Amino acid sequence: MRLALMTDIHANREALEAVLSDAGRRDIDKFAILGDLVGYGPDPEWCVSRVQALVGAGAVCVQGNHDAAVSDPSVSLNGVARKALDWTRQRLDAAQTSFLAALPLTQTLGDVLLVHASANDPAGWIYVTSASRAMPSFRVCDARLIFCGHVHRPQLLTCDARGDVRDHNVPMGAPIPLLRSRRWLAVLGAVGQPRDGSPAAGYAVLDTATNDLTFRRVSYDVATTARKLRAAGLPEPLAERLLAGK
Repeated sequence: MRLALMTDIHANREALEAVLSDAGRRDIDKFAILGDLVGYGPDPEWCVSRVQALVGAGAVCVQGNHDAAVSDPSVSLNGVARKALDWTRQRLDAAQTSFLAALPLTQTLGDVLLVHASANDPAGWIYVTSASRAMPSFRVCDARLIFCGHVHRPQLLTCDARGDVRDHNVPMGAPIPLLRSRRWLAVLGAVGQPRDGSPAAGYAVLDTATNDLTFRRVSYDVATTARKLRAAGLPEPLAERLLAGK
């Protein structure tokens, strides 16, 4: 099976369209969306509708903190994110709001665990940014492969038989053999709001037949998304961050 993994769409239609177009040329069998369909971006209703269609066709999807915050104002967000989410709520219909609220925090596909933030506390929205922060995720489950988002920067970590967790470089566009002597945790980056210095949309492809993972970046019309943000009256830092990929 070839599984396309994506996360942190953040209501960015142009980025999602570009990723789906790229994935469509790679013999994908199934899609997995790891949360934060909304927040920050100018097209929440279109992005939720598109993911609903993917789920209807067999994709799996988990809930992110921005998705949860649509129905639960107690979810902690910074001021800019809160303003964007207040605007977002007015754009979604009841069915879309219910869809986001009903998303599970985790999904399992064989030996693969899917979660938005961390496996050890899915509802705590912990950022997995280092080996020490990844270690609890390895300890609480026996999944061979853990995939998450939330950080908006691609990362790759392993846990060996002794329980030692290490950080690894993330090559783009090249298959990474997922050695079975280790367990793996991959932070996928972000479709709709990358923060690693590149504005290009990010996602990954897992091939279970060849047992490898490929991180991909896809260019899209980021200037159009930034113009939409400004036209909607959303906070200016959101457009600036999108253009800079930070």
